[in-house]
Amino acid sequence: MIEVPQAAIELAKRFEGFERKVKRGIEITAIPYICPAGFWTIGYGHLCDSKHQPITETEAEVYLARDLQTALAATLRYCPVLVTEPEGRLAAIVDFTFNLGAGRLQTSTLRRRVNQLDWVAASQALRRWVYGGGRMLPGLVARRAAEAAFLS
Repeated sequence: MIEVPQAAIELAKRFEGFERKVKRGIEITAIPYICPAGFWTIGYGHLCDSKHQPITETEAEVYLARDLQTALAATLRYCPVLVTEPEGRLAAIVDFTFNLGAGRLQTSTLRRRVNQLDWVAASQALRRWVYGGGRMLPGLVARRAAEAAFLS
């Protein structure tokens, strides 16, 4: 079984961050917040509802590991060629899938370009996914650029 690439974990942590820190006793916890795309989120980009209980950073890492495992499975289902490609390419597409969801990968030009092993076109397709909530988000521009760097 293929493990989630360390680079995918690092990308997700870097761009999601452990947001909305508040102190609860001696622990620092995260509370639900609305991400720039308009979704209730907690910890490292884990989707939740507005009433989710605060979580510690350790709990956030458990959620992230599960979410990335789900993203890895979907990525390999839709882009099986990544099994034999360098780990960085897999990491980039896993992070994309984690960030935007398997449905977006499934229907994307990005998927077609990855499966064609056309890394220049895949990089270009990846960089188009920079909108959230109907507007271009600087954080997504930076994230897509970081992911695209792994495709070359």
